[in-house]
Amino acid sequence: MELNVQDDRKIVEVWLTHEDEQNDELQVMLKALYRLYKEQKYTVAVFHSGTGDLTRQTSDLLCYNRKELARQEVRRARQYSSPAR
Repeated sequence: MELNVQDDRKIVEVWLTHEDEQNDELQVMLKALYRLYKEQKYTVAVFHSGTGDLTRQTSDLLCYNRKELARQEVRRARQYSSPAR
């Protein structure tokens, strides 16, 4: 588990591994932590580890974004170009 507290923004980030999610003692402690920060009007954000291949998913996302950008560029070029007749 990783805990990041940003007092200036009143935000608490809790990063959990798969093992943390299965740890009952840690879950009880986290509930108390959530209550404590809620009373202080903090926003608590909890991030859970995913199950996918991070490298593959990142690559897929980057490829998708690049293709989408290229499509938008083509649409804009067609929209702003006048037919040569």
